[in-house]
Amino acid sequence: MITRQRLAAGLGALLAALAAGLAFPAGAVADETTANAPKVDLVIDVSGSMRAKDIDGQSRMAAAKQAFNEVLDATPEEVRLGIRTLGATYPGDDRKTGCKDTAQLFPVGPLDRTEAKAAVATLTPTGWTPIGPALLRAADDLDGGEGSKRIVLISDGEDTCAPLDPCEVAREIAAKGIGLTIDTLGLVPNAKMRKQLSCIAEATGGTYTSVEHANELTDRVNQLVDRAADPVVTPVATEGAAECAKAPTLKSGLYTDREEFGRERWYRVDVEPGQELRAAVSVAADRAVSPDYGVLLRAVTVHGREIVRGEAAGNGRTDVVSTGLRYPKAESDDEETPAETVCLQVTHSFAAAAGVKSTPGLPLELTVDVVDGPSPAGDVASFGLGRGWWLLGALVVAGFLGGLVWGWLSRWRVAVWRTN
Repeated sequence: MITRQRLAAGLGALLAALAAGLAFPAGAVADETTANAPKVDLVIDVSGSMRAKDIDGQSRMAAAKQAFNEVLDATPEEVRLGIRTLGATYPGDDRKTGCKDTAQLFPVGPLDRTEAKAAVATLTPTGWTPIGPALLRAADDLDGGEGSKRIVLISDGEDTCAPLDPCEVAREIAAKGIGLTIDTLGLVPNAKMRKQLSCIAEATGGTYTSVEHANELTDRVNQLVDRAADPVVTPVATEGAAECAKAPTLKSGLYTDREEFGRERWYRVDVEPGQELRAAVSVAADRAVSPDYGVLLRAVTVHGREIVRGEAAGNGRTDVVSTGLRYPKAESDDEETPAETVCLQVTHSFAAAAGVKSTPGLPLELTVDVVDGPSPAGDVASFGLGRGWWLLGALVVAGFLGGLVWGWLSRWRVAVWRTN
């Protein structure tokens, strides 16, 4: 009897241990999945101007509620969605209080559609338009995790809480390198509002959309939420140095940084014999800049000798200017030949327009790819023309033969003419 009880107890302990062992990995996987899930924070303007009835015969607030309900129904399961308001609670005239009026209506997380719809239904146009403070808090809502992060701002007016400039707030958010994108939608926009919302979106690589009909609002918000669920390559935030000796060493990958006007950024890449370094850089103008611009990417040795460069320049308004370079390192007969450290220098010639802040610097995106170098015999472009050599040879032979035939025909015609 005692033996049976011991066997039963031992078997129970074994099953409990197995269950616990299986449960922890599953929990770890669930936590990892949640951490990497795409996140979206819908930021809705609930200021007093949202009472205006100029969207398909209904108020702007009613159109926004209708759009939110349809978006909540269509949100993909993997997206962690939240809702934040601005100007929803304080109806008074005190500016200091009104500019703090932003609240999380529904936290960013697994979506309870019924609860979220009930929360949206309670919204009533009330107060101020603190866009800058709302963006700062929305960025905090999305903090943490490795998945894509997106703020979708819906507003019908300009920020009323200057001097906290929403464009500067957006640039500061982008400068943190957390991979957060802000998309903006303007309801029945005017020129000043369009300019401000466009500036906010451009600062983080987002988009601005003008909306004048309810179905346009629904369709666009749905597109942006769906886009958050698409797989993306998130750049790794890095910080280049003022000189090569202090620069960070980068592996193959996509990196993001900020570069101030009139400065340069340095990075280091190790290239083994027989490998090829491929690098490209893009610098974005996220604010008003002078019309002349350019970007220079140089690969130099640690002793300062230039190896190769890539550059691009132009004149006129642009959002992004890009260039790239390739550097193949020859193979070595000595297997112990060390890797060569190549210094990458990024310089741009954008200049800030009058009255525009120079900090934080302009966003730059750097792609580094170190691959096996081309084989001299196998690479189709190893002689510059690649397979074009065959075509060139065929054309030379054809031209030679054509010349002989034409010369013989010409002599024959002359001979016939003299005979006659």
